Amino acid sequence: MRTRILGAALAVALLLTGCSAGGTRDDGRITLRFQSLAWQKESVDANRELVEEWNAAHPGIRVEYVQGSWDSVHDQLLTSFEGGEAPDIVHDASDDLADFAYGGYLADLTGLLPERLKSDIPARSWETVTFDGGVYGVPFLQEPRVLIANSALLKKSGVRIPTPEHPWSWAEFRQVTDELSGDGTFGVAWPLKEPVSATLNLSLSAGGRLFHRGDDGKVTVRFEEGDEVVPRTVHDQVNTDGSASPTTLGSGGSDTLPGFFAGKYAMVPLGFSYRQQIVQQALEGFDWQVLPAPAGADGLTQGVSPQTLSVAEDCPHKKEAAAFLGFLLRPENMVRLALGDWMLPTGSRALADPALHTAEHGWATGTALAAHLRPAPAQTVRGYPEWKDKVATPALQEYYSGAIGLEELRRRLEEDGNLVLARYQR
Repeated sequence: MRTRILGAALAVALLLTGCSAGGTRDDGRITLRFQSLAWQKESVDANRELVEEWNAAHPGIRVEYVQGSWDSVHDQLLTSFEGGEAPDIVHDASDDLADFAYGGYLADLTGLLPERLKSDIPARSWETVTFDGGVYGVPFLQEPRVLIANSALLKKSGVRIPTPEHPWSWAEFRQVTDELSGDGTFGVAWPLKEPVSATLNLSLSAGGRLFHRGDDGKVTVRFEEGDEVVPRTVHDQVNTDGSASPTTLGSGGSDTLPGFFAGKYAMVPLGFSYRQQIVQQALEGFDWQVLPAPAGADGLTQGVSPQTLSVAEDCPHKKEAAAFLGFLLRPENMVRLALGDWMLPTGSRALADPALHTAEHGWATGTALAAHLRPAPAQTVRGYPEWKDKVATPALQEYYSGAIGLEELRRRLEEDGNLVLARYQR
């Protein structure tokens, strides 16, 4: 990966990150570049406001806000790291950090972060950014997957409405979607253009692990009984029951919303933050609600890859960058960032804020799921991006469409997948 040609990609990186590394100006003022991936207006506004507040209070340490994009962040960061043009403060997701951490591109934050921040975020969240004993980011926002449901269709059907205390099982979920289907309506629309993360993270509820680390520290893929539950449910809803729309399998979450508003789908499994788009786009009077994802042998457990803030190893002012992170992630500020992104904060004090426990827009349902969130299975797996793109994505897409069966899915995930991972673990 380190041998990629820079070329045009470097030009893109330079546009995004500026033309020089953060440093000290002639007047002695330190300048740090903070590349944010915030994209929703409320989130961008919250980030920019906090940067302005920091700069007003710290005239000697100025932070420059740089706008990045989730669509290209991995390649853009890799190129900027290799070219020596990385931002000082890096916004990313925890499942994208492993290669950067092992590659020496990110600073180990152990000993740099304020104790208040370290103790406020639960250990399970810190696990997502810890590699070989070093801490290479701060997990600050997380997003459970939930079911967004058409309340009128659920009420008309008479099905039991699940709650975090009494969720549907995966078997009951399949039965309910069958009951909700008919008269031009599918019980569920699965937007699985990128199927790997959703499948792996939801599979934790059924005891799925998929990635197994041996005593030698090497990771292998084993597709076991718990790993089968979620893929088999989706496959059977599409290909056996006819309760899931086959046309949305190649769609992104946003692509399903027009059909959802039109009553074509009774439910759509989506990330918690999609609620903002629903509020903005739904016609007045459209009644919807947030339901917990189905539960399995391990209850409501599901994997998440929190959004993270890291410091580049090349940053010449790591202490100052860590101080900015401490400010940005104070409990009251973490609440502002969470509300702006319609997500959940990782910090315990922020999560307790009353604004995140209201019934409106399903906040209380999402907050009730926070205790069940665990590190996504792929967090510390080197080579995961390649495994996902070259093996797991096409295999799952073909299985969900009915093109291959469960045994062929297993063979490809295990045999082909382990060949990919082995190259990163020699």
